[in-house]
Amino acid sequence: MNNAVLSLIIILPFLGALTIGLLGFISKAFRAQEKLIGLMATLAVAIPFGILVSVFAGYHAGGGASGSVNFVLFDWMTTANLHLHFGYMLDELSLLMGLIVTGIGALIHIYSISYMHGDSGFYKYFLYLNLFIFSMLNLILGDNLIVTFLGWEGVGACSYFLIGFWFTDMEKAKAAQKAFVANRVGDFAFLVAIFLIFFNVGSLNYADILASSSVFASNGDLAFWVALLVFIAATGKSAQIPLYVWLPDAMAGPTPVSALIHAATMVTSGIFLISRLSGAVFIHAPEVLMVVGVVGALTALMAALIAITQNDIKKVLAYSTVSQLGFMFMALGAGAFSTAIFHVMTHAFFKACLFLGSGSVIHAMDHTHAVDDPQDIRTMGGLGRFMRSTALTFWISTIAIAGIPPLAGFFSKDEILAKNFAAGYMGGETVYFFVWGVGVLTALLTAFYMTRVTTLTFNGQPRFPLEGHHPHESPALMTIPLWILAILAVVGGFLGLPEIIQHGHLNWISHHWLANESGYPVHNVHHEHLSVAIEAILIALSVIIAASGMLLSYRLYSSRNIAGDERVKRVFGKLYPVMSGKFFVDEFYNVFLIRPFVAFSRFIIMPIDKYVVDGIVNGTAGTVNILGSAFKLFQTGIIKHYALLMIMGVMGFLAYLLF
Repeated sequence: MNNAVLSLIIILPFLGALTIGLLGFISKAFRAQEKLIGLMATLAVAIPFGILVSVFAGYHAGGGASGSVNFVLFDWMTTANLHLHFGYMLDELSLLMGLIVTGIGALIHIYSISYMHGDSGFYKYFLYLNLFIFSMLNLILGDNLIVTFLGWEGVGACSYFLIGFWFTDMEKAKAAQKAFVANRVGDFAFLVAIFLIFFNVGSLNYADILASSSVFASNGDLAFWVALLVFIAATGKSAQIPLYVWLPDAMAGPTPVSALIHAATMVTSGIFLISRLSGAVFIHAPEVLMVVGVVGALTALMAALIAITQNDIKKVLAYSTVSQLGFMFMALGAGAFSTAIFHVMTHAFFKACLFLGSGSVIHAMDHTHAVDDPQDIRTMGGLGRFMRSTALTFWISTIAIAGIPPLAGFFSKDEILAKNFAAGYMGGETVYFFVWGVGVLTALLTAFYMTRVTTLTFNGQPRFPLEGHHPHESPALMTIPLWILAILAVVGGFLGLPEIIQHGHLNWISHHWLANESGYPVHNVHHEHLSVAIEAILIALSVIIAASGMLLSYRLYSSRNIAGDERVKRVFGKLYPVMSGKFFVDEFYNVFLIRPFVAFSRFIIMPIDKYVVDGIVNGTAGTVNILGSAFKLFQTGIIKHYALLMIMGVMGFLAYLLF
């Protein structure tokens, strides 16, 4: 495939955004053409997906860096020490991520055509979506850190536009600001890491960085700090402690935006970046990997505990995303980078389905005009009888995320837990037993809270007035993407079967695609395999945990309805108010970070800016003005005055020479 065709992968989403934006700005008639706008935006993503499928079909995995497909759009700048270009690389990792981003992105575009129908900002919404996909493709396909960083910043900017899409609501505008600011913290760490890499390697191309792996191997301090800085950057984009607080508030945007950000794109950026640098940097920083695993485990557990108490259907899914991202970081921490990407893929299927399903529910509840808050699961119930496709696909995705075989979530989550157990059992690092134990507990909580939200939404008797308009199933443009994603949530896990089932020959994602024999593009740290007996026990435990969580939750909430929460409150006791208060992390930041910063700005920075900085600028202008006014007095236009001044000047000069 020639470079011109490959370039369309990057160019088309940008052209889609540019065309829709310009025509929408110029022509009021164009803004009213919703189907045309939706078709243009969808094709701008679907065509790149088709090209990536074609590349994927003919791609030979295992060729290492030499086997990747590379193309350059244009050179940017060249100096004595640095050559920057907009170059792109299609290898095992970027191909898989590209297929996820464009494939699920196209489905979300199709869904959005119906969901955003009638919105006054319809054309701007699709402009932002195309721009978001363009930025994400730069992030994952770039063959150097600069292109990746530009894409990294691009998705941050686009998320600001999309989360605050309905910016006239101040709460939604604040949520967009919160996401933007939280991500800037991680972005600064990413920049410092780039500087360190360039200073020590002399290049920012991934191939050169990987070839210079010995630089990091011989300098443990360098590997430690680069890995730690990249991890801090990842905690921002991928919502880990302490920078996760932006992601639940990102629910302020339209629901398809939530699906796009939470399922397949922005939140996976950190996992992608760590995996991309795994073979060069992270395998030489085992201390950082332990930190990654522990932070991921704690994030997963904390988010799961919060999710149990939430009544907003999107907030439950948001904290679920934070928790599942924690599982991915647990895999990264165990050195199982390909396993983390495997969970990125399966999570994209069922979480996109869940978010789009929640959008279908909100869409139906909003049109009944029977409740004040169409997102509160306490006002739902019995929706399965009115929305059969939405209910079935939501239940399928719930079973998948809970970890019930043979659905996708079981295979990837079980492998994450097994890799951490193996790192502790065979690698000799006891901290991984802690990570594994927290992961098992979190898996139980995940099955519980996801069954809770699904049961309270679709089962039982309706808790909303049945007079007037009843909820109804969403249009086909919304339900078809739901079914496609639900099917993928069923079959997607078979791309990574456990060792006990396939004996190392069919685990396509984890062993024969991402982690090929050359160690490129991702390099797993631990290659040891558990015995068949231990792996069988772990699989059985995983299934029992998932089934127990679902069964317990279903029996509790199907029999007691929303009163089941009272039973949960008694079980957790004094911890429940802390969980429902989201562990008061936002309040802590507000008291110890935001208020002091605002006070410091108001009483120190602002006076310095006003009286010192502005004072110097304004004072300079004032001094020039005064001097100009003084000298103006000598400009009378009378010749005898000028002659007198000349005589006085000559006399002064002579006096200087004489005395």
